[in-house]
Amino acid sequence: MEIPDRSAGRPPITRVAVPAIAFAQHPGLVERLLALYPDAKVNTEGGIYYRGEDETIDYLAGCEAAIISFEKITDRVLRALPDLRVVSKLGVGLDQIDPIAMRRHGVRLGWTPGVNKRAVAELALCLAMAVLRQVLPCNLSMRAGDRPLTRLGRQLSGRVVGVHGVGEIGQEFIRLLQSFGCRVLGCDIKDRSAFYAQYGVEAVSAEELAARSEVLSIHLNLNPTTRNLYDIGMLRSLRPDCVLINTGRGEVVNEHALYRALTEGWIAAAGLDVFETEPATDDALLNLPNLVATPHIGAGSIEARWEMGITAIEGLTDNFIPVPGKPPFEFF
Repeated sequence: MEIPDRSAGRPPITRVAVPAIAFAQHPGLVERLLALYPDAKVNTEGGIYYRGEDETIDYLAGCEAAIISFEKITDRVLRALPDLRVVSKLGVGLDQIDPIAMRRHGVRLGWTPGVNKRAVAELALCLAMAVLRQVLPCNLSMRAGDRPLTRLGRQLSGRVVGVHGVGEIGQEFIRLLQSFGCRVLGCDIKDRSAFYAQYGVEAVSAEELAARSEVLSIHLNLNPTTRNLYDIGMLRSLRPDCVLINTGRGEVVNEHALYRALTEGWIAAAGLDVFETEPATDDALLNLPNLVATPHIGAGSIEARWEMGITAIEGLTDNFIPVPGKPPFEFF
């Protein structure tokens, strides 16, 4: 059966909408977009359009192309937007985009892998070091006027560091670890043997990763096989001195299980940049002294935002019809 393509035989796109609030945080991106698409509609007022499909539909009504962040692109959204021909992604995560619906409606996808990998990898490294050295408890103690004389933490140098998901960001994280003399364990469903050989990474199973890692950094995308992967069973299998870092997707880690792990001593501490619900709502978890939390700022550097925005603009013209089950949707 012939696959439809809403752009086939039609004139160039002129009506562009950007509901993603992150795009306008870099004024240069707005200027670049408007220079190319003078009639573009850009969210500069800070409203959030990814909380529900209705908000996204309302914002994109009548537009031919969209630059999105966390807005859901589903069959219902696409049926309600017959003019929409291209969806371009600000960033790399595709878990909110339904490739089956995209292909069914003939809507093209602009997407560039790895565009924010350095920014996210740096934050993962930052969280690991902050948790190991107990930066947050010391900071809170200082603010409370306690002025502790000393507090012992652990160095990252020489630790056994597990990396779950060795794609673009996981690989960048491993590169950053090179100067710390860590023993690095890698776990991925793909064959990463060439990369492992170059950077001295030991390939292990998920079970061995959990059993051996002193620091375990999650860099998995969200799909049916990874959702709630870190449940009670998985968290109980970690070392009691393990530091868990998640800069991938929040729903990979079950937060109720993580709360028990942190309060009952299954693991030592955690650093999270992503949560099951965003903005995060579980104050009981967020207020734990052995948790360092940031509000999904992994890609929130000036440099990364510029690269993400530029590639998203390029994606309005450099795009493709998604194929479910194939890259970049092979795990959908």
